[in-house]
Amino acid sequence: MNRREFLRRSMVVVAGLAVPAAALELVDPKRLLAARPELRWAFLVDTYKCVGCGFCVKACKVENEVPYEANVTRTWVERYVVKPDGEVLIDSPRGARDGFTDKRIEVGTGKPRDVGDEEVEKAFFVPKLCNQCDNPPCVQVCPVGATYKTVDGVVLVDRSWCIGCGYCIMGCPYGVRFFHPVHKVAEKCNFCYHRISQGQATACVDACPFGARRIGNLRDPHDPITKIIMAGRVGILKEEYGTKPQVYYVGLSKEVR
Repeated sequence: MNRREFLRRSMVVVAGLAVPAAALELVDPKRLLAARPELRWAFLVDTYKCVGCGFCVKACKVENEVPYEANVTRTWVERYVVKPDGEVLIDSPRGARDGFTDKRIEVGTGKPRDVGDEEVEKAFFVPKLCNQCDNPPCVQVCPVGATYKTVDGVVLVDRSWCIGCGYCIMGCPYGVRFFHPVHKVAEKCNFCYHRISQGQATACVDACPFGARRIGNLRDPHDPITKIIMAGRVGILKEEYGTKPQVYYVGLSKEVR
């Protein structure tokens, strides 16, 4: 019996009980030392600049080896259409991998719905990704320490430790986690940690032709991202959950969920 199968069977025994201290010790502290304490990564999304092209989604899939045809992705873009009567229509076909080439809205059942120009009060696009919460519920619920937060604020998943229990997927209020269709472990955006730790931008930032996505260091007062965030001209998703997201939005509309 390999380690993963052992842990998987052990989960049956501990289901419904408090997580044993031994499980928490499975986190290798050496992993946390690789991060740089002078950094605190934050992501800035400008909804005014996003056109829903989907280039970011394509780049993310290729960079992070998420199967291109699989209907899962680490980042996606949602289209919001607000009607004069206040009804809000939201869709994201294939995560917007191919953009929004159809004017019809795929809502609810996935069947396209025709919406005439006269029915549109306003429309906009909202990119979404892991919020790298300062108070991440996914870390709290992981029974084996496979999900952990580095000292520079990025929440990572160690595939070699993950047992695929799905607790983190259920625990995330933003719906950013999924099971990797090949590796069968929890998967999510990690700010392209292998890139930013080497001084590069994330794949989605590099791919965006309109500058709608940017990443910066909150501990650098001269960082242009920090200046915008500290000026208070930004919003966050689901503030009421107390997770303290580190993805900030310029132009976040009240209809965004």
